[in-house]
Formats: sequence, C-alpha cells, structure tokens
Amino acid sequence: MQVYVAELHVHTVLSPCAEIEMIPPLIVRTALERGINLLAITDHNASANVEAVMKAARDSALTVLPGMEVQTREEVHMLCLFDTLEQLADWQRQVDAHLPDLENNAELFGEQFVVDETGAFVRRERRLLLASTRMTLEEAAVRVNALGGLAIPAHIDRKAFSLIANLGLVPEGVPFAALEITRHISSAQARRRFPQIGDLPLMQSGDVHRLDEMTGPMVLTMEAPTTAELRLALENRAGRSAALRQKAHAGEN
Repeated sequence: MQVYVAELHVHTVLSPCAEIEMIPPLIVRTALERGINLLAITDHNASANVEAVMKAARDSALTVLPGMEVQTREEVHMLCLFDTLEQLADWQRQVDAHLPDLENNAELFGEQFVVDETGAFVRRERRLLLASTRMTLEEAAVRVNALGGLAIPAHIDRKAFSLIANLGLVPEGVPFAALEITRHISSAQARRRFPQIGDLPLMQSGDVHRLDEMTGPMVLTMEAPTTAELRLALENRAGRSAALRQKAHAGEN
C-alpha cells in the first residue's frame, strides 16, 4: 500500500473563475511543496488543460488524474474523475454535445485560457464554460460510470451549485462514488447537518481556484493512484482507507 496526500478538485486558467496563477508549472510546484502527490484537474465543463498539467508533472512524484467539473441541468456541480485522457476525451465530446453554444464574455465572466505545460498561452476558449449542460444529474452520473469514471457531486455544503442546496436530497439509485464536502466542514458535521447523505462516502477537497487554496485535505491509502483504488479507499474497503488530513476551517462557502 502507498499513502497519497490528495487534492482532487483543482481548476486551471481555463476556468473563468480561476486566478491567472493557475498554470501547470505553478500548480505542480505548489502541490509538491505542500506534500501533495495526487491531484485531479477539474475545470468547468472543459478539459483542454488537463494534459498540460500531466506533462508538467512528468518525472515528478505527483500523479495527475484527468477530470472535469460538469454543471448539470439542475445547476449542480459534479466532479468527474478518470484514469486516462482517452476516457476524458470521450466525456468531453458528450459534454460538448449537451453544452449550449454561447459566447464567453470575458469582461463579465473571466478569461478562459488554454495553455501548454510551461503555462504559455495557446488560445482562448470561445465557448462559455460557466453554463449548465442539458444533461440531468442522473444522466451525467450514469454516463461517467459507463466510461469507467467516478461521479462525485461537488461541495454539497455550499449554498449554490450543490446537490443539497438545489435538490434538497440525494437521489436514490444514482451511481455516485462519493459526495464532496468543502474544507469548511468536517465529515461528522456534514453528516449531522445533512442526514440525507446516509452512508455515502465523503471526500474533502479545496475547490482550488488560487494556489494558496491547495492544502491536500485527504490522505488515501491505496495500492495505486487509480479511480478503482480511489473508490475502494473512499469506501474504506479491502485494506484501503481515506481520512481527513486536517480539521475543518471555520465558516462556510
């Protein structure tokens, strides 16, 4: 078994709400400086910078999982984590087919930059990424699972774009691997506040939009940094485990 300090919800400059410092070399350097060795890149409805971060992390101690934060028809944010760029590309095609073709207004929403592994500018993403797809939450989760990925509703304790705030419940029968809580709440607090969680596994992430938000809140004991192993760790099965690295901060998002 190996121990992984994980930050599984990280945005790059492709997300219009991320800071300009969120470029591949700085993301990788900050993660390594903070003892993080497992990262997931999860831009809004987009994946064009994932490979660049993976390249920036090459030959380092950091593993980068390809991912995305999709926005469903219900305006719920959901993390989609995969093992390969091929899986992510397939998922991107499905998201693109369900995303409205709206032009981004950079002055209103922020720039959407595609960059290379050095952080150098490649192009601007024309399409507005801060929009809901036409996929329902259930449909998106089913599609992610069909590709071999993990579907994890994001920041359920937030008051916007969250499963609890928008739906008021956790729908039965939807194949979620876990539910994500923010760094502002502990798992015990979340289960007390939101009894509808039931016994679903909880994962804590920073929803990192700035480098100083990268703390690596999860410690995972697994055989390998894969989604299959991550699922076992989140469920604390087969000798794998997941634990919080630090206490929750005061306040809420």
